[in-house]
Amino acid sequence: MRHKNAKTPAKLLGASILFALVSQLAACGGTPDDPSVVELGVKQLTEGQVTGIPSPYDESITVYRGLPYAAPPVGDLRWRAPQAPADWPGVISADTFADSCYQPRHSSTFVWRREDFPVSEDCLYLNVWTSATEDKKPVMVWFHGGSHVSGQGHSLIFDGTTLAQHDVVVVTINYRLGPLGFLAHPWLSDEASTATEESTSGNYGLMDKIAALQWVNRNIASLGGDPNNVTIFGQSAGSQSVCSLMTAPAAQGLFHKAIGQSAACVNQLTKADAKGYERGQALVEALGATSIDGLRDADPDALLEAMAASDWESGSRIVIDGVVLPRWPDEAYAAGEQSKIPLMLGFLANEGYELFPVNNALTEAELEGFLAYVGGDRADELVGEYDAENMSPGELQHAISTDLFMAFGKRQWASYHADAGQETFLYFMDHVPPSFHIYMPDQPFLELEGGPRSGGAYHSGDLAYVFGTVDKVGYDWNEADRKVSAQIVDHWTQFAKTGNPNVVGSSDWQAFNTEDLHTRVINTTPTTVGGVRNTIMSIFSGAE
Repeated sequence: MRHKNAKTPAKLLGASILFALVSQLAACGGTPDDPSVVELGVKQLTEGQVTGIPSPYDESITVYRGLPYAAPPVGDLRWRAPQAPADWPGVISADTFADSCYQPRHSSTFVWRREDFPVSEDCLYLNVWTSATEDKKPVMVWFHGGSHVSGQGHSLIFDGTTLAQHDVVVVTINYRLGPLGFLAHPWLSDEASTATEESTSGNYGLMDKIAALQWVNRNIASLGGDPNNVTIFGQSAGSQSVCSLMTAPAAQGLFHKAIGQSAACVNQLTKADAKGYERGQALVEALGATSIDGLRDADPDALLEAMAASDWESGSRIVIDGVVLPRWPDEAYAAGEQSKIPLMLGFLANEGYELFPVNNALTEAELEGFLAYVGGDRADELVGEYDAENMSPGELQHAISTDLFMAFGKRQWASYHADAGQETFLYFMDHVPPSFHIYMPDQPFLELEGGPRSGGAYHSGDLAYVFGTVDKVGYDWNEADRKVSAQIVDHWTQFAKTGNPNVVGSSDWQAFNTEDLHTRVINTTPTTVGGVRNTIMSIFSGAE
């Protein structure tokens, strides 16, 4: 999204974001989507003045749409650390969401299907929901999921009105995706080394998140937020980013609490090709580029075509570049080098439903090899934890993989943090939501043979509950869903305020530790139990 008052900086910052990104504020301008929109009071941000608009769901909540937190990463700024945005004269109206970051616009499967929408490389913008009172409120900064190849911060399911009604300020962001956000290549690393003495490439999307947090640190007080009480939260790839940022030196001190939903980083970042150069080279070859100038001159649609030809559409990967992420997150957590802050994290009962494809061609021999790898000498015991007699080899592998990458990753993350003496709260959601196109509010209907709730508590099924957007998106909601959503909103916002998810006067949700394994089960009759799927987790732990 380009704003008529914005100017691209003529001079790049000399230093990398990793150690000195002086990114200040900025705001959105342009013609209002609705000529009848009511603009609210002028706020002074670091680089200019801005007005917001009332939330369409509650006029007491002010929304600031499309505030730029970095310069447009276009031209020579493609594949560079985010740079400071420009000042602007006068007052501009933050009434329009920015374009989404460049990404494939084909139809995906299951609930994640997306309709056509505008995309641009000029996409580093954020949105704020605030009650804008004199009191400085806790801040919640959201990182969307989408395998680091798709998504946007302004999807209706992420509307921040309900959370803001609970006395927090909500920030959602766009960040670079796919190869534009995560391309690692020696050409880019060598260039970065020459410019900043820090040889790195590949984590541009992660650097964008750091730049957004720096913007929050410098500007959120002007919009009613407390820069000294910031919670980062994210789901799927966004949760993996939360997990990774807790080990990133440049992010330290920019947030004070963290929430991770449905993904971790301690067992999900492959150690093969740590810097990501092999994947990067595959994309460069598919693109046909012969130089770094050829990369920067490439049409973004050509990059999307190269993605499809080089195995990028399945997801982009955070890389261990030695700078943004100095070492493997699991090693950093094991050494107690992560941020020493309260952490809340969890997963859903049926994360793998449609998320991981079932390999229907898997043979019994291949299954035996897989079981030996993940179960070791307890492989038979592992099989006994599943309904194996009624599963094909592919279905059993699918079920085990779900627990390995989602449930076990969360248990590991929680264990590392609790063992470091930090407050840690683990949850498990087994309330079953309806399945619907979560990013297509005008076309929510998704036909499942067993009905809208036959997908179980699926990956992404928690999003509308967390944001309190049930009844704004999807269909087939009932009072049980509204009850669970109210429960989750209370827990999430209370955690953002205090570092403890228990509402005032309650201690039902006990902190996790590696002996008692306290886990909050989220449904219409929530309880705290001594862990879930404990035998499976024990087997995975022994097979590491």
